[in-house]
Amino acid sequence: MKNFNFAVPQDIVFGEGSLKKLPELMKKLGCSKVLVISDPSLKKLGAVDKVCDIVRAAGCDLTSFCEVEPNPSIETCEKACAAYKEFGAEGIVALGGGSPMDVAKAVGVLAKFGGKITDYEGSFLVPDRIVPLIAIPTTAGTGSEVTAAAVITDHSRNYKLTVFDHKLFPAYALLDPELISTVPAHIAASCGIDALVHAIEAYISKAASPYTDAMAEKAMELIGKNIRAYVADRTNMEAAGAMMTGSTFAGMAFAWARLGDVHAMAHPLGGYFNVPHGVANAILLPSVIEFNALADKGKYEKIYRYISQDPSEHFVPSMLADEIRKLTASLGIPKCLEDVGVTEDKIPAMAADAMLS
Repeated sequence: MKNFNFAVPQDIVFGEGSLKKLPELMKKLGCSKVLVISDPSLKKLGAVDKVCDIVRAAGCDLTSFCEVEPNPSIETCEKACAAYKEFGAEGIVALGGGSPMDVAKAVGVLAKFGGKITDYEGSFLVPDRIVPLIAIPTTAGTGSEVTAAAVITDHSRNYKLTVFDHKLFPAYALLDPELISTVPAHIAASCGIDALVHAIEAYISKAASPYTDAMAEKAMELIGKNIRAYVADRTNMEAAGAMMTGSTFAGMAFAWARLGDVHAMAHPLGGYFNVPHGVANAILLPSVIEFNALADKGKYEKIYRYISQDPSEHFVPSMLADEIRKLTASLGIPKCLEDVGVTEDKIPAMAADAMLS
């Protein structure tokens, strides 16, 4: 067995109604004033106001920044950081999916250390722990509440830059399945597949370890058994809780084992064509699975049995890609890149970007 290391540097709180514990967590971090970072849809749905009411009822103060877009930009991070400083915030609450959490991590860096987010592009360039951050996911997909990366779009380069450092881990991850009970079906599907891809890529990574394998396998089990039921009925709390937990476990797996070709190619699709990240992952996954099949050493069959509803007794690696295509089709996810507006003329440039990952 090769050498490996891992840490679980966060407190993770799970349970229906656990959002009410937010003021308690803020006080543990010494934060009486926070900036809530979210997006317009969650503001419109009332989720941001719900958080604000809970915090203010506990005698704490806050302001909100709800301008985060999908594939958030450098400019959005700078605006959010300005809001943080103007309010005199002592910490951040990130409410949403991967985009608000990516912005929150970037603001956590900029508010404490200054400069531009491009100054920290790459791995392990953040000097110390960022400002206190509590992550509250409203999708079961990104796992960003337990990961050490922020992915930000640089429109000047049509490129998604990554800041990776273990100092970006949120101090708390607050998992309340009630928050994902109103997600539209197409969002639930794409985010759920994103979480599954996180688990799969961490599982087959050359950097995998017994720790990441354990997290990835449990994530695949939870997601494989529950994604269809959850997408069909997001108010199914048992399925929602399993998806949220599975997403977090997948995040813990890839935070240490990293990802692979699916994500390397998905990021340029977001940068050039604004393809939703989970949709890009879902479309790319079967082809990458086929490409890597020659190197499979038995893990493909385990993945297959976690996600198949009717697994065959006799398995060959090609069956995994077929099973994934069957799953994504059942969830209503587009089949190919052409279906989401991708044009062939940008493939050489996107391939060059993908190789940077």
